[in-house]
Amino acid sequence: MAGSVKNPRGEIGKTSDAELVRSLLIEGYGYAPDLIYEIRGRYHKVYAWKPCPLNVNSSERRGIYLGRIESDGIRLSIEGSFLVGPKATKNVVELDDERALRYLSGEDVEIRDKNLHGWVILRWRGYYLGAGKAANGRVHSYVPKERRLRLDN
Repeated sequence: MAGSVKNPRGEIGKTSDAELVRSLLIEGYGYAPDLIYEIRGRYHKVYAWKPCPLNVNSSERRGIYLGRIESDGIRLSIEGSFLVGPKATKNVVELDDERALRYLSGEDVEIRDKNLHGWVILRWRGYYLGAGKAANGRVHSYVPKERRLRLDN
Protein backbone atom coordinates (compact mmCIF):
# COMPACT_ATOMS: atom_id res chain seq x y z
CA MET A 1 0.00 0.00 0.00
CA ALA A 2 2.20 2.89 1.21
CA GLY A 3 5.30 1.61 -0.57
CA SER A 4 3.59 1.94 -3.92
CA VAL A 5 2.07 5.35 -3.13
CA LYS A 6 4.19 8.43 -3.85
CA ASN A 7 2.14 10.69 -1.57
CA PRO A 8 0.57 8.92 1.43
CA ARG A 9 -1.65 11.95 2.09
CA GLY A 10 -3.58 10.98 -1.03
CA GLU A 11 -4.56 7.71 0.68
CA ILE A 12 -6.21 9.41 3.66
CA GLY A 13 -9.91 8.58 3.55
CA LYS A 14 -9.45 5.89 0.90
CA THR A 15 -8.32 3.29 3.44
CA SER A 16 -8.62 2.98 7.19
CA ASP A 17 -6.42 5.27 9.24
CA ALA A 18 -5.02 2.27 11.12
CA GLU A 19 -4.07 0.43 7.93
CA LEU A 20 -2.37 3.49 6.41
CA VAL A 21 -0.44 4.41 9.58
CA ARG A 22 0.68 0.81 10.22
CA SER A 23 1.93 0.42 6.66
CA LEU A 24 3.83 3.73 6.82
CA LEU A 25 5.42 2.80 10.16
CA ILE A 26 6.48 -0.63 8.92
CA GLU A 27 7.78 0.80 5.64
CA GLY A 28 9.68 3.63 7.35
CA TYR A 29 10.88 2.05 10.58
CA GLY A 30 10.26 -1.69 10.32
CA TYR A 31 7.82 -1.73 13.25
CA ALA A 32 4.29 -0.59 14.11
CA PRO A 33 3.02 -0.82 17.70
CA ASP A 34 -0.31 -2.60 18.21
CA LEU A 35 -2.39 0.53 18.83
CA ILE A 36 -5.50 2.27 17.53
CA TYR A 37 -4.54 5.03 15.09
CA GLU A 38 -6.54 8.03 14.00
CA ILE A 39 -5.58 10.79 11.56
CA ARG A 40 -7.06 14.17 12.52
CA GLY A 41 -7.25 17.64 11.03
CA ARG A 42 -5.93 19.37 7.98
CA TYR A 43 -2.32 18.83 9.09
CA HIS A 44 -2.84 15.04 9.04
CA LYS A 45 -1.80 14.55 12.67
CA VAL A 46 -1.75 10.96 13.88
CA TYR A 47 -2.97 10.06 17.37
CA ALA A 48 -2.57 6.62 18.91
CA TRP A 49 -3.99 4.81 21.94
CA LYS A 50 -4.88 1.43 23.37
CA PRO A 51 -8.46 0.46 24.16
CA CYS A 52 -9.32 1.36 27.73
CA PRO A 53 -12.36 0.61 29.89
CA LEU A 54 -12.18 4.13 31.35
CA ASN A 55 -15.13 6.09 29.99
CA VAL A 56 -13.83 9.36 28.54
CA ASN A 57 -16.60 11.61 27.21
CA SER A 58 -14.57 13.52 24.63
CA SER A 59 -13.38 11.54 21.63
CA GLU A 60 -11.18 14.52 20.70
CA ARG A 61 -8.93 13.79 23.67
CA ARG A 62 -8.15 10.18 22.86
CA GLY A 63 -4.54 9.22 22.37
CA ILE A 64 -1.17 10.85 22.26
CA TYR A 65 0.24 12.75 19.33
CA LEU A 66 2.31 10.13 17.46
CA GLY A 67 3.33 12.24 14.46
CA ARG A 68 1.98 13.41 11.16
CA ILE A 69 1.52 12.07 7.67
CA GLU A 70 3.87 13.87 5.31
CA SER A 71 3.96 13.71 1.53
CA ASP A 72 6.77 11.14 1.74
CA GLY A 73 6.03 9.10 4.87
CA ILE A 74 5.30 9.57 8.55
CA ARG A 75 7.23 12.02 10.73
CA LEU A 76 7.18 10.89 14.34
CA SER A 77 6.81 13.19 17.32
CA ILE A 78 9.22 12.88 20.23
CA GLU A 79 6.67 10.66 22.00
CA GLY A 80 6.11 8.69 18.79
CA SER A 81 9.83 7.97 18.58
CA PHE A 82 9.64 6.54 22.12
CA LEU A 83 6.84 4.17 21.07
CA VAL A 84 8.35 3.02 17.78
CA GLY A 85 12.09 3.41 18.39
CA PRO A 86 12.82 0.52 20.77
CA LYS A 87 11.60 -2.06 18.23
CA ALA A 88 12.44 -0.19 15.02
CA THR A 89 14.62 -2.22 12.68
CA LYS A 90 15.58 0.50 10.21
CA ASN A 91 16.16 4.23 9.85
CA VAL A 92 17.42 4.73 13.41
CA VAL A 93 20.41 7.09 13.68
CA GLU A 94 22.65 6.98 16.76
CA LEU A 95 24.01 10.37 17.85
CA ASP A 96 27.02 11.09 20.05
CA ASP A 97 26.80 13.56 22.95
CA GLU A 98 27.78 16.65 20.96
CA ARG A 99 25.43 15.97 18.02
CA ALA A 100 22.56 15.07 20.36
CA LEU A 101 22.88 18.43 22.14
CA ARG A 102 23.02 20.27 18.83
CA TYR A 103 19.99 18.38 17.49
CA LEU A 104 17.96 19.08 20.64
CA SER A 105 18.84 22.77 20.35
CA GLY A 106 17.25 22.82 16.87
CA GLU A 107 20.35 22.50 14.70
CA ASP A 108 20.74 20.14 11.77
CA VAL A 109 23.42 17.51 12.41
CA GLU A 110 25.80 15.52 10.23
CA ILE A 111 25.46 11.74 10.06
CA ARG A 112 27.85 9.03 8.92
CA ASP A 113 25.50 7.42 6.39
CA LYS A 114 25.60 9.82 3.42
CA ASN A 115 23.14 7.61 1.47
CA LEU A 116 20.37 7.71 4.09
CA HIS A 117 17.37 9.73 2.90
CA GLY A 118 13.94 10.22 4.42
CA TRP A 119 12.44 10.18 7.90
CA VAL A 120 14.64 8.76 10.66
CA ILE A 121 14.44 8.23 14.41
CA LEU A 122 17.27 9.78 16.43
CA ARG A 123 18.68 7.94 19.42
CA TRP A 124 21.28 8.94 21.97
CA ARG A 125 22.58 6.40 24.51
CA GLY A 126 19.36 4.37 24.14
CA TYR A 127 17.18 7.45 24.62
CA TYR A 128 14.89 8.43 21.71
CA LEU A 129 15.10 12.11 20.83
CA GLY A 130 12.50 12.37 18.09
CA ALA A 131 12.53 12.21 14.31
CA GLY A 132 14.25 14.16 11.59
CA LYS A 133 14.65 14.20 7.84
CA ALA A 134 17.90 12.74 6.51
CA ALA A 135 19.42 13.91 3.24
CA ASN A 136 22.95 14.36 1.93
CA GLY A 137 24.66 13.28 5.15
CA ARG A 138 22.63 15.56 7.43
CA VAL A 139 19.48 15.29 9.54
CA HIS A 140 17.17 18.27 9.73
CA SER A 141 15.90 18.94 13.25
CA TYR A 142 12.15 19.05 13.83
CA VAL A 143 12.36 19.71 17.57
CA PRO A 144 9.61 22.27 18.29
CA LYS A 145 10.94 25.68 19.38
CA GLU A 146 9.27 25.43 22.78
CA ARG A 147 11.02 22.10 23.46
CA ARG A 148 14.52 23.03 22.30
CA LEU A 149 17.51 23.13 24.61
CA ARG A 150 19.29 26.43 25.00
CA LEU A 151 23.01 26.00 24.62
CA ASP A 152 25.27 28.59 26.23
CA ASN A 153 28.28 29.22 24.02
